[in-house]
Amino acid sequence: MYLEEIIDDILIENDKLECKSVLNRDDVVGWLKSIAGFANASGGDFYIGVEDKSNKLIGFDRKAADIERNYFNNQVNEHLTPRPQMKIAFIRYEIKNQERFIIRVSIPESSVKPVILKYKNIPSIFMRRDGFTNGATYEEIIEMSVKSKNTQYDMLLSDVKYNPEKISVLRAFYSERNDGKELKEKALQSMGFYNEDGYLRNGAVLFLDDYSGKKTEIQCSVFSGFNKGSERIVTINRFNGNITASINYMMDFVNQRMNHSIIKLNDVRKNIDAYPQRALFEGVINAVAHRNYYLDGTQIQVDMFKDRLEISSPGGFYRGEKLGKTYDLSGIISKRRNDLIASVLVFCNVMEAAGTGFDKIVEEYEGADAFHRPYIYSSSDHFTLVFPDLTYADGVVDSSLPVLLFAPVPNGTEYDGKIMSFCYYQARKVSEIAEYLGVSDSTYFRKQVLGNLEMNGYLEKSKLSRAMFYKTNPQMVRLA
Repeated sequence: MYLEEIIDDILIENDKLECKSVLNRDDVVGWLKSIAGFANASGGDFYIGVEDKSNKLIGFDRKAADIERNYFNNQVNEHLTPRPQMKIAFIRYEIKNQERFIIRVSIPESSVKPVILKYKNIPSIFMRRDGFTNGATYEEIIEMSVKSKNTQYDMLLSDVKYNPEKISVLRAFYSERNDGKELKEKALQSMGFYNEDGYLRNGAVLFLDDYSGKKTEIQCSVFSGFNKGSERIVTINRFNGNITASINYMMDFVNQRMNHSIIKLNDVRKNIDAYPQRALFEGVINAVAHRNYYLDGTQIQVDMFKDRLEISSPGGFYRGEKLGKTYDLSGIISKRRNDLIASVLVFCNVMEAAGTGFDKIVEEYEGADAFHRPYIYSSSDHFTLVFPDLTYADGVVDSSLPVLLFAPVPNGTEYDGKIMSFCYYQARKVSEIAEYLGVSDSTYFRKQVLGNLEMNGYLEKSKLSRAMFYKTNPQMVRLA
């Protein structure tokens, strides 16, 4: 029997058709590239159990067909990013009174391009054209990127069917934060948790009770000093679980290890945590909600140092510019990278619909001095939120700057040591020094702080055009 005998109106001579007798375990790339090529072009049908060229039916019995389908799914999930949105169907036929099956995989054009095939850590991009699959040209890759609809990972459909019994952890998470109320089915439907056929969105899969995949991986570490390079690692833990379990894990990890202290205010003793609870929670939620879930092989990193906590999330700011380092958290415009995940967290009452999480962090640190202000820095592949340890008196230590010893400065200020460290290796403009300290470039700062250090010989002043520069006098200090 032949394929055209059981499939009506099939066009055998078609650029959008490819057949394989069986999936080659020894040459996975040989057939995976066809799936990627169809997704990067205008789609196509891929038949398994059909002889290539002749289209003769080879087929499988029921058990073998199921094994072949599972192997196909596993390889696609492991090696193609993002996973193409495919429909997989068993097509039954009989020959000599024996039941047989072939597998049809229908691959539409991907809304997110390019689909990348990554095998043995080598990424490749393929394109289907003229009945053959080959490597995409540079122009084709550019065109794919331009035409991509930028569909968010969490909004794409998975091949997992919705089972209300598999979200008990999410239901408990919702109930705990909403005065014991029950998470209604209508709410899930309105958020697009699953489609009309009952298939979950990718983001919904990450909330399932038994999810333990790499998409939500977390690494939590404690370092004995101020940086990763030269300091001893006290603790390093890895965690895989659903989103709500991940949030709880990160909170517990930090809470169990953070410092606590007591300060005296107007004859009243006040307990303080190294990291305010509301700020910490907002930082964790932000990392989860805005993580780039397309990036495989990455994880959210929670790193505790002697002077600070860093929470890093894969992916730069969504559709945003590289910020570098900024203390102006309130000035950052929040853009959702993951609409479904954010909607679930908003509905669970742990995230603000208006995206005011950064404002809450600023409020929690409002009474802190210039050296204990939280800040954020972003690059193209990650963003990191930094919380200074409020129990560490010196604030965040810049490990790239030297620690200096010097005699007390007459009429000195609390800024003297930090200024001399900052200006030790290179001359700095007044505006740079003020920004580093988090103070205004005022006349008072120039005269009473910088002027005093210069008058007493600790700083040397120079001028270039209209800009004033200061550099530490090495004769007045020594390295610790």
